[in-house]
Amino acid sequence: MRAARLALALACVLLALAPAGARAAPEGLSALRAALSQEMALAGPDSGAYVYDTSARRLLFESRGDTPHPPASVEKLYTSTTALIRFGPTAQLPTTVLGVGTLDTHGVWHGNLYLHGGGDPTFGTTAFINATYGAGQGASASQLADALRRAGIRRVDGKLIGDESLFDSLRGGPTTDYATDPEVEGVLSALAFNRGATGNATGLHAPAAYAAEQVAAALHTAGVTVTGGTGTGVAPPAATRLAEVRSPSLSTLLRLMDTPSDNYFAETLVKDLGAYFGGAGSTAAGAAVVRATIAQLGIHISVVDGSGLSRSDQTSPDQVATLLTDYVDSPLYGVLHDALARPAQTGTLAERMGGSAAVGRCVAKTGTLDFVSNLAGWCKAAGGHTLAFAFFNDGIDVDTAHALQDAMTIDLARYDDGTPAGTPAPPPSLLATLTTPTGPLAPTAPTAPITPTGPTGPTGPTGTSGPTGAESAGSAGGTGGTSG
Repeated sequence: MRAARLALALACVLLALAPAGARAAPEGLSALRAALSQEMALAGPDSGAYVYDTSARRLLFESRGDTPHPPASVEKLYTSTTALIRFGPTAQLPTTVLGVGTLDTHGVWHGNLYLHGGGDPTFGTTAFINATYGAGQGASASQLADALRRAGIRRVDGKLIGDESLFDSLRGGPTTDYATDPEVEGVLSALAFNRGATGNATGLHAPAAYAAEQVAAALHTAGVTVTGGTGTGVAPPAATRLAEVRSPSLSTLLRLMDTPSDNYFAETLVKDLGAYFGGAGSTAAGAAVVRATIAQLGIHISVVDGSGLSRSDQTSPDQVATLLTDYVDSPLYGVLHDALARPAQTGTLAERMGGSAAVGRCVAKTGTLDFVSNLAGWCKAAGGHTLAFAFFNDGIDVDTAHALQDAMTIDLARYDDGTPAGTPAPPPSLLATLTTPTGPLAPTAPTAPITPTGPTGPTGPTGTSGPTGAESAGSAGGTGGTSG
């Protein structure tokens, strides 16, 4: 039904613009500008557009391009960019078992274990991961249990304590005054299990309590008994790292986020940015990191969350197109390009632009709130040029906005001005000049084997680890309400 409504709206727009046969051939610049002008006139005065030819290095079209709008889920382009710059595309987020105690010669750990969440949005059961993200696209409790057993532990004479202290205990974003938000489609926690499920757990740290319960059950299945039950708390600084699983690489996380426009991933990642680079695992700290990072590219935006659910997020079409233009000559271009939805093929564009010139030529990020609909991305035009574009439509219904955006994107895909692609030579990409910081991104050594001791004495290396930049053994690899 949704696809039929979109097809009808697109047909009405095309009929209003020109006879059907008149739009079949590739367009030169004058024809492109005429078509986009017509479509923007239908969109009304609260819409804006910006199209830049990254191959020829020239502006092709602008209509109210510098007017700020709520980006909705186009905001995720800024979240993705900041994560790529700060973490790097190969970084992985850890979930770690720490211990305070000793391991005896019979495989008994005397003391408590701490399940420390590192902000991985995929952590959960294998069945949940496979059904929600795809086979192997997440870090599972069973992998973590197997890793602990490989460390030589067969019984724990103590408790398994869930530790979600990397983030604050606010469960949503600013649109709900940081209470749980149904549009996020999950409960935010540094130790979220199956997107922050809580089961029968209650209290301030219910997500961490439930995660501990589920990992204890996985340990039981793996042949490791926890005699003291489960609880919540914070691991002491001197706790020993015993076992760990890691999320898929950041490039995979961005694909899982951007293609379906997953608000939960976006809001988790913005807290990760705050925790690892902003001094606090909060939405506000993460948003500040995003603003500061994007400002290094000369783009000054208003950002208060990671997903774009808040209308206090503000940016303009020319700012988004500028960001996308800077990507084209950056080594990060392929990572973000592969993360975006494809017309008639994947994600939020799977039911749009079918059978058109945009299929196989364009990728884009969608964004939708009530009476807000946006589309921004790249098209490889018929003439071989790569075009960066942003279309922002406010004040019209979503189906009409989608039809107009689809028509304009198809126009871009058919564009051919007769000049060869690749000239003039591009200036250096600002994205390429930003270096990934060291510190929490430095790869950590594998967990060392634990030397069994008597009832007292030290064991292995201590501390939790930050995200690494390489895949590790034990690692594995939803549509949000903002993402029309």
